[in-house]
Amino acid sequence: MVIPPALKSRPFLLYWIGHLISVAGSQMQLWALYWHLRTLSDQPMVISGIGLVRFLPVILLSLVAGVAADRFDRRKMAILTQIALGVVALILGLTTSQSAISIWTLFGLVAIQSVAVAFDMPARQALIPSLVPRENLANAFSLNSIASKVGGILGPAICGVVIAFWGLQWAYWLNAISFLAVIAALIAMGDIRAAIENKTVEPPGNPGSSTRREMLRDIREGIEFIKNSPIILSVMILDFFGTFFSSANTLLPFVAMDILHVGPIQYGWLSASQSIGTLMVGLYLSQITNLRRQGMLISISVAGFGLATVLFGVSASFWVTLLALILIGVFDGLSSIIRNTARQLLTPDAMRGRMMSITQIFFKGGPQLGEVESGLMAQILGVPFAIISGGVGCVLATWIVVKRIPQLWNYNGDEAV
Repeated sequence: MVIPPALKSRPFLLYWIGHLISVAGSQMQLWALYWHLRTLSDQPMVISGIGLVRFLPVILLSLVAGVAADRFDRRKMAILTQIALGVVALILGLTTSQSAISIWTLFGLVAIQSVAVAFDMPARQALIPSLVPRENLANAFSLNSIASKVGGILGPAICGVVIAFWGLQWAYWLNAISFLAVIAALIAMGDIRAAIENKTVEPPGNPGSSTRREMLRDIREGIEFIKNSPIILSVMILDFFGTFFSSANTLLPFVAMDILHVGPIQYGWLSASQSIGTLMVGLYLSQITNLRRQGMLISISVAGFGLATVLFGVSASFWVTLLALILIGVFDGLSSIIRNTARQLLTPDAMRGRMMSITQIFFKGGPQLGEVESGLMAQILGVPFAIISGGVGCVLATWIVVKRIPQLWNYNGDEAV
C-alpha cells in the first residue's frame, strides 16, 4: 500500500497521530457516559437531558468560536481547548470514584466540556488545510476520518472492558490522559501561522482586534457566505436533519440492557460497530484521488444511513443490531468524508473558521438536539419506535433537500471556488 500523500507532511502526521489517540479516549468516555446514565436512571428521558446540555453551548458559542478561529492562532486555541477537556475528564473520574456524582453533576460537567468543544472544533478543523497542500486536502480529510473511526473502534471496545473490570472512573481517567497526545502534537508541529497568512486570501480585519462591531461583521460575513454557497448549505442541512432524525443510537445502552440483554463488553462492541463501517469506507476513499458524482453519493449515503437506522430499530438480535450499526457507519462515513472535503475546497482560508463554526451548529447541534427528541420519544412511545421513526425521518429529509436544492445532486467535486 502506497503511503497516503497527506501523511508525508510532518505537521499533519503529528496532528493525525495525536488526533487518533485523543478520539479513542473521547469515544471511550462518550459511550461510558451513556452507560453511566443508564446505571443512574432507567428512564430514556435522561438522554434528552444530556443532549440538551451538549446542544446549548454549540448554539450559543459556535459563531463566536468561528470568528476566534479566523482571528487568532488556531494551534494555540486548540491547545487551550484540549487542556480544558482533559481537566473535565479528570474531574469526572474523581467524582465517579468517590461515588459523589449524580445525574445533575454529570450534566454540569458535560456542559462545561461542551463549551470547550464549541471552540475546539472550528480551530482544529480550520487548521488542517494549513498542514497539507490543497491537492492533498481530500486525502487529509479521508485520513482524518480513518483516525476518528479507528479511535471510534478502539475507544468503545476498550470502554466495555474497562467498565467490566476496572470501573467507570477509569474510562474518564484514560480519556484525560489521551488529550496529552493532541497537546504534544500541536506543540511539536511548531508555529504554523505563516502558512495561514501566506494564503492568497487575507484574514479579515485586524487579528488583534476583537471589538463587538467587528465580531458581528465577521459573523454576518460568514452567514452570507454560506447562504450564497448552495452546495455547502445543502450538505449542512443534510448534516442537521440526517443526524437529528437518526441520532437514536445514543439509546444504545437501553437497547443493550433492556432489549438485547447483554453486558458492558458486548455493549462496547456494539458502540464500536458504527466506527468499523466508517473505517472500511475511509480506507477505501484514502486510496482514491478523483472521486466523481460526489453530490449524488452524499444524497444516497444519507438515505442509506436512515434505512440502516430502521433496521437497527426493528432488531431484537445482537448480531442483526451489530450489522445494522456497521451499515450506519458505512453510509455515515461515505457522506461525512465527502461533505468535509466539499466544504473545505469551496471555502477560502480566511473564511474557514467561520464556515466550520456554522457547520458545527448543524452537525453537532443535529445529533445533540436529536438526543433530546429521541429521549422524549422513547420515554413516551418506547425505544424501538424512537429509533425506527428517526430512520424514516432521515430518508424523507434527504428527499426534500435533493428536491429543493438540485445543485447538490449534480455536484461533481471539481468545481472551482
